[in-house]
Amino acid sequence: MAYKNIEVDFANFREEIFSSKAVKYTNTETKEGSSELDFTFATENEKVKEEITRKSFTFAEDAWRKLKQNKLSIAGLIFIILITTLAVVVPIFSKYSIFETNLSMTNRFPSAAHWFGTDQLGRDIFVRVMYGARYSLAIAFIASFLNLIIGILYGGVSGYFGGRVDTFMMRVVDIIYSIPMTIYVILIMVTFEKGGFLNIVLALALSYWIGMARIVRGEILQLKQQEYILAARTLGASNRRILFKHLLPNSMSSIIVTLTLQIPSAIFTEAFLSFIGLGITPPAASWGTLANDALGGFRLYPYQLVFPTLAICLTILAFNLLGDGLRDALDPKVRG
Repeated sequence: MAYKNIEVDFANFREEIFSSKAVKYTNTETKEGSSELDFTFATENEKVKEEITRKSFTFAEDAWRKLKQNKLSIAGLIFIILITTLAVVVPIFSKYSIFETNLSMTNRFPSAAHWFGTDQLGRDIFVRVMYGARYSLAIAFIASFLNLIIGILYGGVSGYFGGRVDTFMMRVVDIIYSIPMTIYVILIMVTFEKGGFLNIVLALALSYWIGMARIVRGEILQLKQQEYILAARTLGASNRRILFKHLLPNSMSSIIVTLTLQIPSAIFTEAFLSFIGLGITPPAASWGTLANDALGGFRLYPYQLVFPTLAICLTILAFNLLGDGLRDALDPKVRG
C-alpha cells in the first residue's frame, strides 16, 4: 500500500503549534484507496466559523430572560411595583387627609374629585386604600421574611443532620401542621392581645414558616448526597460551611418561589384578621379594616367595599402570577 510522502519541517511545525495557530485536519485518499492524514492551517473564515458567537448568560440573567417571556408574570410584577409605588407616594402628595373627617362629603360615589368615592366620615377612599396598602404589604413582606429565616434554619438543620434529629423535628412540624393555620394565628393573636402591627407580624411569622421548612428540608435531603458535598466533607469542611456555603445557595430557586407564594397568603391572612377585628387598630387602616368599615353600608354604598377587596384580590393574583413565572424560570426541569 503506497502512501504519499509529506515533507514537513518539524521544527517549524512545532513552533506553529505552540504559537496557538489553528490547524485543520483532513483525511485524503490516495489513488490506491488508502487514507492518510494531511495537515493544513485553517483559513481566517474557518476560524471565524469556529468561534462561539452566542452571548453567555449567568443563571440570574437566563432566569430573567425566561421570566420576560411569560407575559402574565411580567404583568403581575408591574402591578406589584405600581401598587407599592402608589402606597408610598399617594398618601404623601394627596390633598386629602388620611384621618381628617369631612361630614359634608360623606358617602359620595366615585367622581373626578374622589376617584373611589368617600366613606361614612367623608374621607377619600382612594387615599385610604393606598394608605392601607402600606400596612398590608409591609406586614406581608416582613412576616414572609421572618418565615424565610425560621424555615431555612429549621428545615436546613433537619434535612442536613437527618436521622433522629430529622424525625423529631418533623414530628413537631406535623403536630403544628395538624392545627388549621387560621385557628393557630387567631390563638396567637389572642395571646398577644389583639391589634398592633408587630403582633400581627409575629403571629404570621410563627405560623407560616412550616411550609418553608418542609421545602428547605426536601432540597437539602436531595443535595447532601451530591459529589461536591462529599468532596467538601472529605476536605474537612465544617457542617456550618457545607450548609450555608453549598447546600442553601443551591436551594435558592425553590426558596425564592416559595417566598413569592407565601406573600399573598400573608396578605390574605392579615386582611382576614383585620376584617374580624383582630388586626390593625384604628385610626390606622389596612385593606382588611377598610373592608370591615364598609360592610355595614354595603347595600347602599357597595363601592366602599368593592375597592378594598379588589385591591386585595388583584395583589394576591399578581403575586401568584409572579410566583408561577419564577417557578418556570428557575426550575431546571422546566427550563430544559
